[in-house]
Amino acid sequence: MASPLDEYSRKRDFTATPEPRGARLPHQQSAQVLHYVIQKHAARQLHYDFRLELDGTLKSWAVPKGPCLDPKVKRLAVQVEDHPLDYAAFEGRIPEGHYGAGEVIVWDRGTWAPLDDPRAGYAQGRLKFELQGEKLSGIWNLVRTAMVGKKAQWFLIKSRDEQARDLDAFDILDAQPGSVLSDHSLTPREPVPTLAATTQRPSRRRSLEPVQSGAGGALVGEMPQQLSPQLATLVERQPEGNWRYEIKFDGYRLLTRIRGEDVRLFTRTGQDWTARMPELVQALADLGLESAWLDGEILVENPDGQASFQHLQNAFEQDKSEAIHYYLFDLPYLNGVDLRQVALEERRAALSTVLTGHPDSRLRFSQDFDENPEHLLGSACQMKFEGLIGKRCGSPYTSRRSTDWIKLKCRQRQEFVIVGYTEPQGARAGFGALLLGLHEAHSGQLRYAGKVGTGFREQSLRSLHAGLAPLRRKTPAIVNPPRGIEARGVHWLTPERVCEVAYAEMTRDGVVRHAVFQGLREDKPAEAVTGEGLQRLGNIAISAAGSSGTKQPAALQSSATARVQTTGTGQLKITHPQRIIDPVSGITKLELAEYYARIAPWALPWLEGRPVALVRGPAGIAGELFFQRHADKQAIPQLTLLDPAFDPDHAPLMVIDSPEALVGAAQMGTLELHTWNARLPNLEKPDRFILDLDPDPELPWGRMIEATQLTQTLLDELGLVSFLKTSGGRGMHVIVPLSRRQGWASVKTFTQAIAQHMANLMPERFTAVAGPRNRIGKVFIDYLRNSRGASTVSPYSARAREGLPVSVPIHRYELATLAGANTWDVRNLLPRLERLGQDDPWATLPGIRQSISVAMRKRLARKT
Repeated sequence: MASPLDEYSRKRDFTATPEPRGARLPHQQSAQVLHYVIQKHAARQLHYDFRLELDGTLKSWAVPKGPCLDPKVKRLAVQVEDHPLDYAAFEGRIPEGHYGAGEVIVWDRGTWAPLDDPRAGYAQGRLKFELQGEKLSGIWNLVRTAMVGKKAQWFLIKSRDEQARDLDAFDILDAQPGSVLSDHSLTPREPVPTLAATTQRPSRRRSLEPVQSGAGGALVGEMPQQLSPQLATLVERQPEGNWRYEIKFDGYRLLTRIRGEDVRLFTRTGQDWTARMPELVQALADLGLESAWLDGEILVENPDGQASFQHLQNAFEQDKSEAIHYYLFDLPYLNGVDLRQVALEERRAALSTVLTGHPDSRLRFSQDFDENPEHLLGSACQMKFEGLIGKRCGSPYTSRRSTDWIKLKCRQRQEFVIVGYTEPQGARAGFGALLLGLHEAHSGQLRYAGKVGTGFREQSLRSLHAGLAPLRRKTPAIVNPPRGIEARGVHWLTPERVCEVAYAEMTRDGVVRHAVFQGLREDKPAEAVTGEGLQRLGNIAISAAGSSGTKQPAALQSSATARVQTTGTGQLKITHPQRIIDPVSGITKLELAEYYARIAPWALPWLEGRPVALVRGPAGIAGELFFQRHADKQAIPQLTLLDPAFDPDHAPLMVIDSPEALVGAAQMGTLELHTWNARLPNLEKPDRFILDLDPDPELPWGRMIEATQLTQTLLDELGLVSFLKTSGGRGMHVIVPLSRRQGWASVKTFTQAIAQHMANLMPERFTAVAGPRNRIGKVFIDYLRNSRGASTVSPYSARAREGLPVSVPIHRYELATLAGANTWDVRNLLPRLERLGQDDPWATLPGIRQSISVAMRKRLARKT
């Protein structure tokens, strides 16, 4: 029986192209929400592919000039073959020599709603529909023409509505050229030659028994187009358990993707370095693999046979890539089988089989050892290696920093941002020393970290100086530049370049001593360089102590503690400070406690006097989470307990009204803080109501912005001033302050009327009924937060989600440009608050005096 995707499949070789074969995505099982996507495609000619979901496929048109918001402009749309639904998420390069060769990005995506019968309209050649996307919205038309050609030719036309724009005044293609999924933007360019153009395909294809025999966790499936590496966590001593240890090489991390004849080399940040190492590409092609992801480290050995980062730099500078060796240590994917959930030992056994008998010495297997790690580390340091990498036996491959992989270092090494240089002295050429900077891990500020003036060769001095000179600027980019004689003769630089430095120690002020330059790091962006493993905490005092009171390393010691100095006068002990709260970001319990200590001046005004409910997760977000509304036997330091009469038959309600209580909550495993809509002394009269706008997860963010704007517009019409904050998840919270005159039932009834009115007025956009089925393609206006005892996440509270995002108050004017409800997290929020200064988005909220009037209720009743 013919399939609508037969033509799509016939045109593609899925062993070579990264395009999907045609599997359905889970959310696409429901026909209640129809999706659309527009992909920008730099093939022989740049064009836009317009695709509408209908009857289980994406009906597709190639639009050479792209969509236009001007109703007077008709854009030709040439109908092409149906595409599978999961093509809507495809971004990547289709290899040369294959159908549609070139780069593809997702330019826009969202949902579409036909205004008439879509099947009849499609058959008759006239479709009218509404788009709700990240970039496009409003009413559109697809009209089939009578023009004769090999393929049906249609016109894509914008209807005249509020979203229409004159092309002379605004061209959305120029204004918003990039992807809505990534930071990519396409322009027409010459195709990049593939390996097939310069090498012969191996006649042999390897069959690997360790994988094909069905290793536990192995899954047959499409190879991922992109792969982020698993990263190791820096520790000070080896943990308990069953571990294998490898040498930590002094080189660049490199991931290899093999797809038939196309071999690609990527840095850990996704930069394509294929063209820089043609000999290595050839060696990998000669492995004879059909498809694979390989993980390893490239390095160059010095004359003594030791890995040298400086020699690796020289190899790139002098175009001598043939000296590079590739030490491979993991195999996440092989010949159609996803191995990421396979145990470490089995993945490495398969990798060993791949490399066994391969004649090219550039490819080497990274051996591991199960000996005493202290002895191994001592030997590695004596041999002048960087240290050891430990990997937990039985662990999967996860594309993030993980405690299943650890680093034990022989000496202090660190990447630094180059922020300036000094004039050379005597006969020295180029410059005297480089000035270094590190981003403060919590505030994001770039701070001075000392100088490095040794470790340079004369050639590197000249070439490095030439590369830095165009970055000169008049003022320092660091917040604490050196003064006096230290600043004399300094040329400040835009902080874009990164170098690696070895040093003896770092002072309490965060300045390196006895630094030696190791080389530039071209594989890391400057904004990602922070002090790994360094406690650089600004005005928060940290001390590590064991139970005996003697100073000990804090990392990975279950008995170790740390102390956090709050903005008050207290200093609180944090137990298990290095416990990982979020495995994805690597955020620790100590880091979360520090966040709450620093955020206290902003957070406490919205906590004081309000009963608080805590979301606690002693084992982090991956462990069990529980909701605590009342005090228990494990008292939080400095917590205020209310009179039991406020909530009879229960333990006392809790209030957090001091920095010590806020940090104490974090010490007891608290992740989230939720508060009532009433405060002391009268908990029976709410002083605000909250509308929690909770969207269908499949809706584009643009729909969430629109829903928030529409809700605030209704409140404006009713005469109520409202304020906004992000939820830290997917939705937005609209807050309306009230004078305390009415009780809970009255306020809840009013908010229910608002939700019902919005749902009646725009049933295609809103629902007032809870439950996932009721909000498909819609935004649920949750008014249930306005009952006595109900609570909503408090401003500046972290959320128990990946990355620990934060619920953040925003100005109303910021909404239109907001990238998402989880834009800020515990690591990047403080720089925003420092920029705002006194410009608090909620500064006027406490002074608002307004009430729900009889007239407002009548207006809603008439509207509803």
